[in-house]
Amino acid sequence: VQMVASGGALVQPGGSLRLSCATSGFYFSTYPMSWVREAPGKGLEWVATISSGGDTDYPDFVQSRLTISRDNAKKSLHLQMNSLKTEDTAMYFCAIGWRAGSRRSTAQGTQVTVSS
Repeated sequence: VQMVASGGALVQPGGSLRLSCATSGFYFSTYPMSWVREAPGKGLEWVATISSGGDTDYPDFVQSRLTISRDNAKKSLHLQMNSLKTEDTAMYFCAIGWRAGSRRSTAQGTQVTVSS
């Protein structure tokens, strides 16, 4: 199983980013998927999830700023991030599962830094 996230960058507060995650090694289309993040001094935090059929769910703090999507044909997962805040600064990973509470140790994340 391989999961490689990309698209992270340094952005100003209020800015936008689109993250992507390329996957291989498992039947992507049959699994619910999530985005999770890790910030220095904080534990793993779930930020978005999508079922195999496209149903989505987000924690309350997201406040409609994030949108998760998937392309089953390309085995890829995406996260559109708008109205970014400094507290969104973290390493972002994709993970298998509905409201995933963990990630694979071999998953490659992408750094999002929100700063003026």
